Amino acid sequence: MELLAQISGEALIHGIIFLIILGLIFWLLWWLVGYTAPPEPFNKIIRVVLAIAAVIILINVLLSWTGHPLIKW
Repeated sequence: MELLAQISGEALIHGIIFLIILGLIFWLLWWLVGYTAPPEPFNKIIRVVLAIAAVIILINVLLSWTGHPLIKW
């Protein structure tokens, strides 16, 4: 009985490239929010939404490597 999931090299490479691209997009959006400096309640809300979206996408990518993604696109 095998308990560990097998991850193909192709899926791993695609996942890493996907994470790098999403990281760059996240960094650009984070920088844009800091550069435009919206008023304080909106600034905090935008940053929280960005952080929650980044965590959900990261969890989805990591779970998709095991074969059970959180969200199927």
